[in-house]
Amino acid sequence: MKSPLLSLPGAVPAEGADEGVAAHYGDLFREQRALADGTGFVDLSHRGVVTVSGADRLSWLHLLLTQHVSELPAGEATEALILSAHGHIEHALYLVDDGDTVWAHVEPGTQEALIAYLESMKFFYRVEVADRTGDFAVVHLPAGSIAEAPDGVVVRETAYGRDLFLPRADLESYAEKAGPPAGILAHEALRVEQHRPRLGFETDHRTIPHELGWIGSAVHLQKGCYRGQETVARVQNLGKPPRRLVFLHLDGSEVHLPPQGTGIRLADEDPDGRKVGFITTSVRHHELGPVALALVKRNVPVDARLMAGDTAAAQETVVEP
Repeated sequence: MKSPLLSLPGAVPAEGADEGVAAHYGDLFREQRALADGTGFVDLSHRGVVTVSGADRLSWLHLLLTQHVSELPAGEATEALILSAHGHIEHALYLVDDGDTVWAHVEPGTQEALIAYLESMKFFYRVEVADRTGDFAVVHLPAGSIAEAPDGVVVRETAYGRDLFLPRADLESYAEKAGPPAGILAHEALRVEQHRPRLGFETDHRTIPHELGWIGSAVHLQKGCYRGQETVARVQNLGKPPRRLVFLHLDGSEVHLPPQGTGIRLADEDPDGRKVGFITTSVRHHELGPVALALVKRNVPVDARLMAGDTAAAQETVVEP
């Protein structure tokens, strides 16, 4: 869905997965600094919005999700995954329950597949699943923001800020009083700095939660059975994940950032040698310079010097080997 805020002065449209909102509004680093200082907002109206209502909503979702939600208090934010039967990540949901309805925002374009799966699992439970993307837009207020949420708007509050499920018809009027807008590139730069994985960026068809550090924040290890739980338990109790998420400081002399999918090798090996991982997200940070998240093989030494394509990279551990 194309956001009306693309008509704001300086707005440059995002491409790829974030098409439909602004990449930036003319000054990427100023927008990053504003978010880091707790001012402004980010238009995330391209994200999918899904609701689950009904008396059995929490107990039913508890059976399907990786997170413990059967007794989720109203107003408390959480995040959860849906896994395949083999434990691979299929969906990531960012949730809050308002006392009557569970609200979730998901990656752009994934809501239809998510809803199809949820509908197939309803059976006799008293639940109603709805796609509310056309009616509600997600707006992000950064941590420390003193901007007020309009009365009656569902708010999902986390350590990283507040996500508002704003009526889509109110998006333009809210933007006029919410402070300076920041584009999705500024939002992504802070996400990378915070080492937070994103579905479709840090994940591929075989990613399991342990590789990205999603255990705890999105996967509860003491809850009951759910699809893919056997893989989670086996890795937790008997082994290690085959890959691990790392944070990379990239050589700042390079003009271009290595794009998603760029192969990573050990710096001491031949350029045509074996690949030990790949870039998942690369950004320009207002303080750290060019940085990235990447998935590398678990046995890559934590102090190894790496090359992302032709760009030298120094790693920081996110997920322990």
